Amino acid sequence: MSDSKEPRAQPLGLLEEEELITSGMNFFPRDFGFRQTRGYKSLAGCLGHAPMVLLLLSFTLFTGLLVAILIQVSKNPSSQRQEQSMQEEISQDLTQLKAAVERLCRPCPWEWTFFQGNCYFISNSQRNWHDSVTACQEVGAQLVIIKSDEEQNFLQLQSSRSNRLAWMGLSDLHEENTWQWVDGSPLSPSLRQYWNQGEPNNIGEEDCAEFNGNGWNDDRCSAAKFWICKKSAASCSKDEGWLLSSVSAPLTAHAA
Repeated sequence: MSDSKEPRAQPLGLLEEEELITSGMNFFPRDFGFRQTRGYKSLAGCLGHAPMVLLLLSFTLFTGLLVAILIQVSKNPSSQRQEQSMQEEISQDLTQLKAAVERLCRPCPWEWTFFQGNCYFISNSQRNWHDSVTACQEVGAQLVIIKSDEEQNFLQLQSSRSNRLAWMGLSDLHEENTWQWVDGSPLSPSLRQYWNQGEPNNIGEEDCAEFNGNGWNDDRCSAAKFWICKKSAASCSKDEGWLLSSVSAPLTAHAA
């Protein structure tokens, strides 16, 4: 009985083994290994940029939503009507307030100061003495005439605070050393104490009086200085007078 033998695989030669290995390497790396590596790297790249993409997307959506809301609000007729109604109410209130202020009794014009029944105004510009007299007359007043110690102290304080040399309505133009106010009344002896030491000295034809420092000084009437006007206050009720005098403008208000 003859033994049947299965055919044996022939051993591969070196060349055949090399071809098989090369063939396997070409198949597996190309079809599996290389493509897996490439796909992995692509996926990792996408995941790495995901936060930035999400952030940009969120910002875009938020911006679009905000614009849509603003457009909707601007087109809302109800909001526009409410705003217009509020503006009309405010305008009416201001008109009524202005009318009420105009009806108030003011003892002194705006930019004048009330003191003991009189109104005073000190300028911000400068003129010579004669032009200062005219400036006060043009507003229905006089270049200030001082009649009491209280009035003198008040005016001297205001002049000192403003650091201004200001004309008063006193001169000896008609007769040397005979000082008279612009209304023709003489300077009372009780007020002569307010001349500064050594004044009036009439140096260089100094015939007009000014507030200077803590007292009075005579100077040339042609010199340009500030001036103070005075006139009687308007007649108001007691309540109105006290109310408005408490909010009177300072003496150094703006001048014409």
